[in-house]
Amino acid sequence: MKLLRCIRFDPSDTQVYPLAAEPGEWAVPGTFVFADAEPDTLDHARKQAFANGFLGLGSFGWSTLVTVATATADDYEAAVANLAGHLVAHYGAPSIAAARAAAQEEVDYAASLCEQPVNTLLALNRFIEGDAIREQFRIVSPPGEAVHARIWDIEPDA
Repeated sequence: MKLLRCIRFDPSDTQVYPLAAEPGEWAVPGTFVFADAEPDTLDHARKQAFANGFLGLGSFGWSTLVTVATATADDYEAAVANLAGHLVAHYGAPSIAAARAAAQEEVDYAASLCEQPVNTLLALNRFIEGDAIREQFRIVSPPGEAVHARIWDIEPDA
C-alpha cells in the first residue's frame, strides 16, 4: 500500500501557511477544509493553503509537496483515525462512525493518487471553476529531468 507523506525541502511552508505540516506526516489533499470557504475572503496564508496545500494528518498543517511512500495497514488505520478524530473535534461530524467513513474516503482518495513509484513528488493546484473547487496534481521532476522555469528562490533572513 502507498500513501502520501509530507516533505519539506526548505522553510517556505513555515512562512506561507497558517500552520505548516511536519515532514513525514501522512497527508491528504484536504480540499474539504475549504468546502464552505469563499477564497476571495481568505487571508494570504489561508489563500496559499487553498491554492497549493496538502493537509498533514498529524499537525493538520499544510505542505506544498508530498511524496509517494510505502505504508502499512497500521499506517493507513492511524491516518483514518487521526482524520476522523479531527472531523469530530473541528468540523462537527455527528459521530465517530460518520467521521470515520468520511476520513476513510479521503485517505482512500489520497492513496489513489499514489500510482507513481515510491519517492515521486507531487504538487497540487486548487482553484474555483464555476461553483466547484477543482484540483490538479502534478509530478515534480528532479532538476535535469524536465525543462521548466524557476519561479522563485528562497533566501534566508539576513
